Amino acid sequence: MSFSNFSKSFTANMFTSVENQFITKYLPQADGDAVRVYLFGLYLCQCAEDFDAASTAKLLHVSLEKLIEIYDFWEECDLVHILSRDPLFIEYLPVNASIGKPKPVKAEKYAAFNREFYKILQNAGAVFKPYEMQRILEFLESNPMEQQAFLLVAEYCSQKDGENLSCRHILNKAAQLCKDRKYTLEQAEKEFSDFKEHERDLSKILNYLGINRKVKESDYGYLNKWIASGLETGTAIAVAKHLKSGTLNTLDAILEELAEKKLFSAKDAEPYLARRDELSQIVFTVAKRLGIKVQNPRPYAEEYAEKWLEHGYDTVSLSLIASLCMKLGYGFGETDALLDTLYHEGIVDEESVKAYCSSRDKDFRLLQSLQSECGVLKKTQSALDMVAAWKSWSFSDAMIKEAAKRSANASAPLPYMNKLLSEWKREGIFTPAAIPENTVRKTPVYQSEAAIAADLRGSRERYYAALHEQALDRAEKMRKKASENKEFHKAESEMKECEIALARAEVYDSEKIPDLRHTLEALKERRKNALLTIGITEDELLPNYVCKKCSDTGFMKDGRMCDCYRPE
Repeated sequence: MSFSNFSKSFTANMFTSVENQFITKYLPQADGDAVRVYLFGLYLCQCAEDFDAASTAKLLHVSLEKLIEIYDFWEECDLVHILSRDPLFIEYLPVNASIGKPKPVKAEKYAAFNREFYKILQNAGAVFKPYEMQRILEFLESNPMEQQAFLLVAEYCSQKDGENLSCRHILNKAAQLCKDRKYTLEQAEKEFSDFKEHERDLSKILNYLGINRKVKESDYGYLNKWIASGLETGTAIAVAKHLKSGTLNTLDAILEELAEKKLFSAKDAEPYLARRDELSQIVFTVAKRLGIKVQNPRPYAEEYAEKWLEHGYDTVSLSLIASLCMKLGYGFGETDALLDTLYHEGIVDEESVKAYCSSRDKDFRLLQSLQSECGVLKKTQSALDMVAAWKSWSFSDAMIKEAAKRSANASAPLPYMNKLLSEWKREGIFTPAAIPENTVRKTPVYQSEAAIAADLRGSRERYYAALHEQALDRAEKMRKKASENKEFHKAESEMKECEIALARAEVYDSEKIPDLRHTLEALKERRKNALLTIGITEDELLPNYVCKKCSDTGFMKDGRMCDCYRPE
């Protein structure tokens, strides 16, 4: 940037020079908006004031899109070069007789074309600027497309867009046909007859999905994708009719499933869709009973619901079991494990499932009532199994509650109740009145060997948890101190961004990997040097565990006990 500049008052008294060649060659063919934009941009090239594209468009009373469209026109005339679109940045070029001269167009050559084209615009209620007509004629001069073929393109676009018809849309559609080497009227008619056929199919699909709008250009991409995957158009229509509501994305996901399973026709898709609905309904029913929200039922249907149906369970049975599992705080995985157990025990039909759930509900209610006698009890499957076992020993609810009263001071009430009830069973005591007098007094605190072991294990786990937490705290304090250093903080942030970019490059752009790795190593070195200035090593940023093998947890990653763990 120069060390000197004009003042605003100086600039206000200067002149903006416009080359005569611009006036003689370009101004007559451009509309007023295009000339105003060109001249104001030329003025800004020597103006010290800051004007961005949005403020310029507002000042000239045109939209930002219109401003960019005008500069597209001047770029085609080689008068400017668009260096950037976001933000918009324009480079003005000199008007030169050898370049940038509009292509000569003989008016008589396009007289009939212009008449027909203006009829299309009139029917659509659209108006094109002179420079837009100039672009269309230049396109016909530069491409071998027949005039009648281009008119058919314009007619097609006008039917699609109506009064929103744009020059850009027509030229893009015509350019696409030229790219596919379709230049003649016959080729264009064949192309648009396919479009009309597809439009009818897409209209049906949108109607069945409950989407009340016209077919958009982007909708054809979905249909082309489905056809390319081997699916019949009728299959897409049949699936949309089956869904009754939804979006094209929803329909696309289901059609991808059908393509994966090689079900290309509507006839092949029907049984699959019926089965899919059945599985989805089971997933939603079970999820509702479990109190779980499910967005996409497909993974649950494939992993769980399909197996449950194959085992012979119906919706009613699954709903009953899910209601029981909800009380136990189960998710899909635990519910599936319970169903596997029941299946191997032969509890499959609706009656046996009802009997099982009824029995479990009674056990559950009894377990809840015991809490008033001996304190909080965890509602687990093992606790329910224990209650069921006591009942199988011929103990009444009253006897089980009596055992609960006597276990009130025990650290582990359920094991203590189990010991009492097993002793009473051995001695043949099945009523509260039959309990010997000397056992009526309040039972002293009792701890089984398992309870003692559990207490010891709890102490060890608290010890390791404290040890582990100390190491984390030390590392966190060091990292907090390091983050106060601006150079370290900057290097750390850039490292994270570089690691994200590297991860993306490994998937999408492998050519960038060597450069990104080199940059990452340089950032690591910067971070290391920043740490040295504040007297911290990189090792101090990580937890320094007493035992490196288990990270002060007592157990290895594979679940094995660490050498530092002392169970005795």
